[in-house]
Amino acid sequence: MPKIGYFVLTAAAAVVFSACVGTSLANRPTTTNTAEQSTPAGPTTAALSLLEKSAYEARKSKDAKFWGTFLSDKFVGWGLSGKLDKASATKEYTGTDCEIQSYALSDERVSLLGKGAALITYKTTVSGTCGGQRIPANSWAAGVYVRNGGTWKAAFHAEDAIVDPKAAPLTPVDNKEARNEGKAKLTNRDARTDAMLAVERGVWEAWRAHDAKEIANLTAGEISFINIFGTYLATKADALNNWSGAGCDVKSVGVTDAASTMLSSTVGILTFNATADGTCFGQKVGPIWGTSVYVKDGAAWKWTFGINVPAR
Repeated sequence: MPKIGYFVLTAAAAVVFSACVGTSLANRPTTTNTAEQSTPAGPTTAALSLLEKSAYEARKSKDAKFWGTFLSDKFVGWGLSGKLDKASATKEYTGTDCEIQSYALSDERVSLLGKGAALITYKTTVSGTCGGQRIPANSWAAGVYVRNGGTWKAAFHAEDAIVDPKAAPLTPVDNKEARNEGKAKLTNRDARTDAMLAVERGVWEAWRAHDAKEIANLTAGEISFINIFGTYLATKADALNNWSGAGCDVKSVGVTDAASTMLSSTVGILTFNATADGTCFGQKVGPIWGTSVYVKDGAAWKWTFGINVPAR
């Protein structure tokens, strides 16, 4: 998939929540349809930013009770040692391994994912430690929220430290070993997971081949992406130019251990392990913990957002 991107920081640091108030989404057009009028409006950037901040404060204060109502029962994310669900995320987020002194959020952006889900992306500046090591100061983060009654609950979160891909080598990992582990875990997939996985593999193959036209066909009209170097590609034009460029030289790719989390009949989150045999900006690409958000377009699933985290 494109250049290799709740609570995950690259290179041996933990992910944290951050937030501040941003601008609101544009107002929806009026309509005479009663059912449409009764549909609750999507969350504003300010509202989701405040939710992220409340989660960060809970992490900072080790508030175990907070996560029971804040996290969706469908929550999925990447933690210090792999994928998280609600129970394992609560345990990790209330642990004593991380100490956060300060945080700030900027460049917030919210995109609606249908009527009952929303994506927020933003840049974080953090001061603190995890496992005795300094947390990377600057990162790009992403969170997905799902409507639950009258509230919005966190369904996903991940974060990538911002590094110079030409100056900060990634931790080398054995690609072959990671591929074998991924294949061993590939079980109990359903039809929707298989459908999203087929598209995901197509996007990765198109990236490998620098085929911008095929990537455009497999993705939604509006897309964004955060890669393993903490580079944020905010628009489809940015992504297509980047993915079809000469920065990466990859011979083969692999996507395994896929699982889907359905937020609605038209929105799903696909988590997976990925590998790429090659280099990006002269660095060997290691195994990746990948996440992509898909939206239904007629009978087809379209890729609309992704964040890939270097596996640790």
